[in-house]
Amino acid sequence: MKKDDGFRQFVEDQLAQMRGLSCKSMFGGYGLYAGGTFFGIIYRGQLYFKTDATTRLAYVTRGMKPFRPSAKQTLKTYYEVPAEILEQSETLVTWATDAARTRAEEAKG
Repeated sequence: MKKDDGFRQFVEDQLAQMRGLSCKSMFGGYGLYAGGTFFGIIYRGQLYFKTDATTRLAYVTRGMKPFRPSAKQTLKTYYEVPAEILEQSETLVTWATDAARTRAEEAKG
């Protein structure tokens, strides 16, 4: 059992109302998908969502940092989800939906 399994289950429970949600093991953590669109990362007990110039401000103003899996790598478009958002299922679903939309729009080019 991975260290993040309990947290992963909590996140999945919080996002239960999200359509097409799936969670897949990846690189020591988990990837979150909405209808096949990768939009989130669960890693070391933290949740990160895909952001863009519009959505990133909500994360930054709450003091959240980008995903940094190692000292040499930072993914500046995936930001940690604030604890107060994580604890509010309906709000978390909204943020997750925005992240999935952001990723889908990016993929279209």
